Amino acid sequence: MTDEEKTTVIDEAEKSKVDSDSDSDSKDVIEDAADDADAADDADTADAVKAKRTAKPFRPGIDWPRAFAYGVLPGLALVLALAAGFLKYVDNSVRSSDVARAESMQVAKDSTIALLSYQPDKVKQQLNDARSLLTGDFQNSYTSLINDVVIPGAEQKKISAVATVPAAASVSAEPNHAVVLVFVNQTVIVGADAPTDTASSVKVTLDKHGDKWLISEFQPV
Repeated sequence: MTDEEKTTVIDEAEKSKVDSDSDSDSKDVIEDAADDADAADDADTADAVKAKRTAKPFRPGIDWPRAFAYGVLPGLALVLALAAGFLKYVDNSVRSSDVARAESMQVAKDSTIALLSYQPDKVKQQLNDARSLLTGDFQNSYTSLINDVVIPGAEQKKISAVATVPAAASVSAEPNHAVVLVFVNQTVIVGADAPTDTASSVKVTLDKHGDKWLISEFQPV
């Protein structure tokens, strides 16, 4: 081989070596880039997993219009209905008590006057008529009293009595039961003697039978 041929072979060998070194360097660069991309992907995956673990679960908010329409309004309507019913009951009770108070007071005054007033020539009729204003045990005891004592004495001794009620006060009043305090002035005349005036007070208990108030107790106080 000539010197010129030797030189040519050496140059080609060196050139081949340079190309080989260049290819090796490029391969290393590509591998490094791939490693960096893999590392970035791993980091993104880790961040996504961490975010998923720490994220709070989605909870839908309260639908206030629906809750108000289906929950609050029906409850409010029920409360208002109950309140209206209670107020109506109270109003009716108050009205009934007021009516019972007025009626029982008037009956107590009128009946007391009828029980304690009579004339000697009409005593039997007057006091027996007064019995219809009474009820229960008091009616029985009053009947015994007038038949055994008052009527015979009035007829024999010409006794007359006139009772007035200057005042009365309701003690209690319910639709079917009432108590009234009655203040009584009674003037009694025996024969030709001078009149005798007596003032007293009586607790009158009344019970309602049907639409009529009747005296069930008549107790001096």
